[in-house]
Amino acid sequence: MDREQLAHFLRTRREALQPEDVGLPRRPRRRTSGLSRDEVAVLVGMSTDYYSRLEQQRGPKPSEQMLAAIAQGLRLSLDERDHLFRLAGHSAPTRVLRSDHVSQGLMRVLDRLTDTPALVLSDLGETLVQNWLATALLGDQTHFTGLARSSVYRWFTDPSSRAIYPEADHDHHARVQVATLRAALVRNGPGSRARALVDSLLELSPEFTALWEQHEVAVRRGEHKRVVHPELGVLDLHCQVLRTDSQDQILLVYTASPGTEGYEKLTLLSVLGSTAS
Repeated sequence: MDREQLAHFLRTRREALQPEDVGLPRRPRRRTSGLSRDEVAVLVGMSTDYYSRLEQQRGPKPSEQMLAAIAQGLRLSLDERDHLFRLAGHSAPTRVLRSDHVSQGLMRVLDRLTDTPALVLSDLGETLVQNWLATALLGDQTHFTGLARSSVYRWFTDPSSRAIYPEADHDHHARVQVATLRAALVRNGPGSRARALVDSLLELSPEFTALWEQHEVAVRRGEHKRVVHPELGVLDLHCQVLRTDSQDQILLVYTASPGTEGYEKLTLLSVLGSTAS
């Protein structure tokens, strides 16, 4: 672990960012040229003291999980992330087609979406990051582990996961889930996590197996969606999609046309979400 170079790298990356770059409000009478240490700590999900000790060359060796969180919080590129891991005494994560490291481009867009629900998904339906309005609309989708991280897996193994959509729409969503997973399997190939996910679902879910045998394939695109909220009822929304060039990550943005009931409910959602937080 190169404490001196690690501290210097963290400090320069922090100072290169402004609050607006990461979706944070700019405080009055700021004294720092970039992000403050406590702002980085909030982004990363660690204490300010822990992060400060890393910049002061006196912190403990960070875990790989902590380094991944720091890389995401500081909006590092993949090359910068690998450099961070090596400075901290770890091997750089293996680069595969699928990555939990969110695309810088998608993060820049997500950071600026403060008034509408938005989230970034992997091509396996794993929620990598979501803004606070997406959490208010859909619940926390980032805490799952193992195969359950995939919304496709949860859809066919956990009936409660379907509660966010009206029952009349379940057949449509099931078909979309399966067709999207087949497209991901073609991109990722044998031996991939997509293959493991398919094999597990073929074993566990007769419904999935029946749909899989129909051999439908599709890439997730924007569409109209109805979402059920426990307090606001059904929200009729548009779901816009922005994807990376490699097709392995997508940004979903939920909107509604001004003047519609869905638009009014999204406005109420922002009030409910801010009250809950």
